Parts: sequence; C-alpha cells; structure tokens
Amino acid sequence: MKKVSFDPRTKMLLLVLCVLSTMFAPSLIYELVLVCLIAILCLIAGKYWYATKGVVIYGIIYGITQLSVYQMTGIWQSIFVAFMGLVNKVYPCGFLAGFMISTTKIGEFMAAFGRMHMPKQFMIPFAVMLRYLPVVREDWQYIKDAMRMRDIAPSLKNTFLHPVEIVECLYVPLMMAAANTADELSMASVTRGIENPNPRTCLSKIQFSWKDILVSVVFLGYFVSGVLLERGII
Repeated sequence: MKKVSFDPRTKMLLLVLCVLSTMFAPSLIYELVLVCLIAILCLIAGKYWYATKGVVIYGIIYGITQLSVYQMTGIWQSIFVAFMGLVNKVYPCGFLAGFMISTTKIGEFMAAFGRMHMPKQFMIPFAVMLRYLPVVREDWQYIKDAMRMRDIAPSLKNTFLHPVEIVECLYVPLMMAAANTADELSMASVTRGIENPNPRTCLSKIQFSWKDILVSVVFLGYFVSGVLLERGII
C-alpha cells in the first residue's frame, strides 16, 4: 500500500479539530470512534505499528473506564470516573499529536509556518522544542542504563524505598542535561540561520491537495456531528 503524505498545515488543522471534538464529545463511544479515525489516518500514512499500538492502548483505557462506571461504587468510583474521563479527553489529542510530529520534519514545519506568515517569536521556540524532546528522551535512557549498572533501578518501588538516591542519580543529572541541551540547541539553531529574515526554502513540496481537503472535511464533519449530538439536535 502506497503511503500518503499530508500537508503540515492540514495536520495542525486536524489537531485543532481533534481538541475541539474532545471538548464537545457527547459520549465515550464518540471518543472511541475519534480514536479509530485517527488510527485510519495513521494507516493511510504508513504508520501501521503506531496505529495498532494506539488503538490497543485506548482499548485498555476504554475497558478500565467501563469498569469504573459499572463495577465500582462510592468514593473510588468518583475518583476513577473523573480521572479516566480526563484520560479519554487527552488521549486522542496526544495520539494525533504523536502522529503529526513523527511524520513531519522540522524543516517542513518551518516552511509551513512561513507560508502562514507566523512570527519568528513563535517559530523559533517551536523548532527548538521539537528538537529538544528527542534529545531529552535519549538522555533519559542513558541515565536509566547507568542507574541499572549501579543496581538502582528507576522503578516505582525504589522511588518509595530510596527516594534520595533516585533524586540524586536520576533527576539531578536529567535536569543538568536538559539545561545544557537547551543551550546547545539554541546556539545550533542560530548558527544554522533560523533568525534569517529571508523566506525559507524546503526540499519537500508544501501545498494542499485533494487528500488534505478530503481528510479535513471528514474531521470537520465529525466535529460538527459531535456538537449537534451534544446539543440534542440530532
């Protein structure tokens, strides 16, 4: 199956529609169908494993939510229903945001922002943030490997049994590495001309196509249907 690519601006529009859809979601089934729509979008773009993993994880969340509603009583039901309600609202947005970031290069984001005439005050922090997250995740893995070599596994159990060692060996190095990474990325971005006032060029073709229009109409229609259902019009 041929992978389909979408314009970065389309992905950002879909994320906005996804956030609005979860805000006005009339039921849990509505959110389940929204996750399935995002999974279909991932499949079309060739992200098969990501789509499968996302649906399976939400299936577990959906099952826990149903158990908390129909099997629990009292204060625990109130706590779990409130917490799982928040998870159900946030998960589709995070699912779609992960797809957007994993399928769009930073240069494509910057070129799309340039087409939208976004100010540099927004574009530069956004580009640094996108480069920042993978580096911090890589540092996190290195620190955890080093802790395991010292027989201090970064687990929930050790967090309660040895809180001082966990803070000393995990969080302090991570904060120091994160601060250094932020400075390095900022200097690297300036060196590569991120502050250049001239229009940016991009090797990827940034333009809308019928695929972008179709998927935007589908998500917009689903959002409108959710608003109408929430107000009892349909």
